[in-house]
Amino acid sequence: MKISKIIFFTIGFLFFLNVNAQTDSTLTKPGVLRTEVIDGDTILVYDYDDFILKEIKDPEAEKKYLRLVRDVKKALPYAKIAAFRLQLMEENIASIKNKKEKKKYIKASEKAIKEEFIDDLKNLTMSQGRILIKLLYRETGRTSYDILSSYTNSFTTVFWSSAAKFYGGNLKNTYDPAEDAQIEYIIKNLKLE
Repeated sequence: MKISKIIFFTIGFLFFLNVNAQTDSTLTKPGVLRTEVIDGDTILVYDYDDFILKEIKDPEAEKKYLRLVRDVKKALPYAKIAAFRLQLMEENIASIKNKKEKKKYIKASEKAIKEEFIDDLKNLTMSQGRILIKLLYRETGRTSYDILSSYTNSFTTVFWSSAAKFYGGNLKNTYDPAEDAQIEYIIKNLKLE
């Protein structure tokens, strides 16, 4: 009977230590990791800004991250405007019955967009252009290639796709929040949405 009490208390003590180990502050170093409780599960969450800027003393990594922040801040407004304009254009096209009128409307919309944004878009860097392509997918759910092929002929689509590839871009790029976690983090935490 005495041995069973000792075993019971030993197991209870070990269980108590195990529970305390999950809330150990060495795991949640301020600024690097934090825990969130979601549906009763404790999950470690990385803080990219603090991790990169405070914990890694590598100036190259810091420059790379700050460049990404700059590029996302520059490209995201254009992606949002493009998504809004695309939605508006599709609603207007749906209300036009005549095929000839639809083409005329698309050409007029393209001309208006070019006049308004072409100078700004020409001033984007290549990395900002690549991020813009990803963010267009994030905002619309469609690749830039798909959008372009919906409103232009195949020659024009292939031409612009080839031009993008020449400059290191790909109009068929998609946006994956897991793969592009730093971009998603920048958008959410800098409240760019």
